[in-house]
Amino acid sequence: MLDDQPDQLYVAPWGRDSWPGTLDRPFATLSAAQRAVRARTASLRSDLVVNLRAGTYFLDTPFTLDSGAGDSGRNGHRVVYQAYGFGTPGQEEAVVSGGRVISGWHPGEVDGTWRAEVGSLETRQLYVNGRRAPRASLSPGLPGNVTKTETGYVTDSTEPQSWQDPTSIEFVFPWVYPWSEARCRVAEITGDARSTTITLAQPAFTWARELYSAAWVGDKPTDPETRRDTRWDGLARPVSAENSVSFLTEPGTFALDRRTPGHHVLHYLPLPGENPAEAEIITPVLEKLVVGRGTEQTPLHDVTLRGLTFSHAGWTAPDGPHGFLHFFANTYYDGGQLQKVELADGNAHVTIPVEPRLVPANVEFTAAVRVALHDNSFARLGAGAIGFTGRGRDNVVVGNQIEDVSGSAVTVTSDTGTRIEQNLIHHIGREYHGSPAVWVMNAREVTVAHNEIHDVPYSGIVVTGGGEAARVQVLENLIHRTMTVLADGGGIYLNGRQGASYADGTLVRGNVIRDTITPYNFGLYTDYGAAWVTVQGNVVHRSDAPIVLRVTPPLENVAFLDNFWDDHPSQDDTPPSGVTLARNRVLPKDSFEEALAADPAGAAILASAGRGTPPMGANPSQAV
Repeated sequence: MLDDQPDQLYVAPWGRDSWPGTLDRPFATLSAAQRAVRARTASLRSDLVVNLRAGTYFLDTPFTLDSGAGDSGRNGHRVVYQAYGFGTPGQEEAVVSGGRVISGWHPGEVDGTWRAEVGSLETRQLYVNGRRAPRASLSPGLPGNVTKTETGYVTDSTEPQSWQDPTSIEFVFPWVYPWSEARCRVAEITGDARSTTITLAQPAFTWARELYSAAWVGDKPTDPETRRDTRWDGLARPVSAENSVSFLTEPGTFALDRRTPGHHVLHYLPLPGENPAEAEIITPVLEKLVVGRGTEQTPLHDVTLRGLTFSHAGWTAPDGPHGFLHFFANTYYDGGQLQKVELADGNAHVTIPVEPRLVPANVEFTAAVRVALHDNSFARLGAGAIGFTGRGRDNVVVGNQIEDVSGSAVTVTSDTGTRIEQNLIHHIGREYHGSPAVWVMNAREVTVAHNEIHDVPYSGIVVTGGGEAARVQVLENLIHRTMTVLADGGGIYLNGRQGASYADGTLVRGNVIRDTITPYNFGLYTDYGAAWVTVQGNVVHRSDAPIVLRVTPPLENVAFLDNFWDDHPSQDDTPPSGVTLARNRVLPKDSFEEALAADPAGAAILASAGRGTPPMGANPSQAV
């Protein structure tokens, strides 16, 4: 009988935690199933599978997998949490949610808006019938003639004095560095009949003024008579302002009014024909959905999550007095020492944090070994989606769909042997526009292969080197419509030392990169001292420039071989000493696709890139 299978447990929304977790008498919650798992792992003789029946599982606390509590597989076997019927036509949809259904909607004071009292709820996201509702916004962020001050701004417009709930308003500064975007709360708005003073939250604004400090010598640095000092001021004025009922003019947007502590109010302006009283409206209440934690000595290991949907988790730290001061990729500044870095032979400098923080992931594993995320859906998330940190190894992220995420899709730091393969990643960075789709930092033997990545506000794949970095492979990905918001990035971006030799370094091969949108980008971007990188047999089409050869610090031992692109890289006839250019082909822009398809080598790259076929040498069965 199915009830008697020792290696199968079942969970269903209609179950009871007092039941034994069988098919006909399932548990009701993941926590009850986990208790049953922990009681069995020490004596596993086969994989132990927890089957989630169709429905939404609203979590009160993060689902925590702890290496010291019996959550790991044992004796060569795994613990598997999966959708019931996984891999069959009858697979059911099981949603693991960190959200709360918002009810009690009624018409608000502003024409057409609805409101719901939500107690002390803090949220930056609202999902209406599965759709992310943007926060109400105003652009430009400040009307009138604006002057920046040490504490904020002064404008000759009196309009901001009428904005409701000013301390809930957040100013947004895209391009604060070209690759970055900052967010900072308003602390106070005062004024008279002639002008308005906007004071921003501290310490965020002081920190921002210190961090976003850059300068370069102007137009002709080789001519002393025309050299001039130019300072980048991305804080000159906010580009937009968010989260006030006064900004609720666009249907489908919302604002959270925090004026009365403990009695916050959500305001929503419905789409035409939409009735909030009848809609499913969910907001995140948890900041973590899944937490997998181990130590270097006792890692979490042999756990698989497959066929599940993970939704409705948030991240509210940017609402606080520290704001969100993005630096690069998945890092931000949260105080501490800053460092001025000289660029371009002393003709430019930027300021960087010595120890930046990492944007968290809503599904995050620390010191994990052989953890597999297979064929899941990650959507409607308010931070990053998936993160692997610490001294882990041999983890896999295979066949997932990742979309509608505020930050990055996948982040891997200090990990070894991780595989990120055959995932569909799109419309990420919805809120934190500097987030790359995939970010690999100071990791070893990581493979990023056969993914399709599109509609990303910054770079598609970022590989950052470091003292531990070695043998990263970026193979046969299809990357299109990147750099849709920010600049100074690319479809694939690499910086820093990637190893100690070409054999030990990073290989970028067989990728197709097209439609890198905003100005000042490079389809394949090796930057800031990239070293020991082989870029071979890739296709770049419709970017600002296919590659860059001269950066600061200079490239060392970077080889561009057998690539196809639609323009000559700048100064490719005189490459710097650290760069090898060989057998690359420039095809005409106006007939690039036809010319590429007609070339056997180009046609082979096109046929292989994307999710259609497994990466060369890979065994997909290892992921499951």
